[in-house]
Amino acid sequence: MNKGSGKRLNQYVKDYVVFDLETTGLSPETDEIIEISGLKVRNGKVMENFTTLVNPDRPIPYSATRINGITDEMVQSAPLLKPSLNEFLTFIGNDILVGHNIHSFDLNFLRNGARRTLGQSIQNDYVDTLFLAKICLPQLPRHRLTDLAAHFHIETKGAHRAFNDCVMNQLCYEKLGMLLENAKENTAPGQALPTCPKCGNVLIKRNGKFGAFWGCSSFPSCRYTQNA
Repeated sequence: MNKGSGKRLNQYVKDYVVFDLETTGLSPETDEIIEISGLKVRNGKVMENFTTLVNPDRPIPYSATRINGITDEMVQSAPLLKPSLNEFLTFIGNDILVGHNIHSFDLNFLRNGARRTLGQSIQNDYVDTLFLAKICLPQLPRHRLTDLAAHFHIETKGAHRAFNDCVMNQLCYEKLGMLLENAKENTAPGQALPTCPKCGNVLIKRNGKFGAFWGCSSFPSCRYTQNA
């Protein structure tokens, strides 16, 4: 479902929109969005925010409510998906999007909803902090958003509501950005990794025919390598 859409970036950018969705389930084809939130960030600082509940026009399963706490009563007077998405897409514009596990989850819901209700495609480049965390913090046993927040001593109260997760994720992304910005040379496992001088993405240590080398994490779109 990600084919033909924006590029996934493994890097820190100062201007972006961090976003999060809550849904009735796991399938973008059969489930619905019930909450959309976003924070517009400029030069690392939050400048604007967006948040709305969405009426899915169907009952919310108990399994979803148990996780995010959103009930049928809460969304009864909320706008439907079409106007909600239209407003949110205006909010994000052409910004780079940031979120946790958005490559496999949130972006699929967002793209499906935009295509189905508005006839639009979403081409924004994006940073998935799940991928970035695995690169920057390989020593962590798990890389859920709450795991990152705990590692960086960031408050996790209110997790699994879209706006609260945006706040948490924005703080975590800034911390990951500090790791990347401080990566000046090859370092030991578990520390910040060097970045690609061609595209700015993280370099990953790989093994090849002639031994170990550093290769760009955005391969095959960038084929930069350097000796380990």
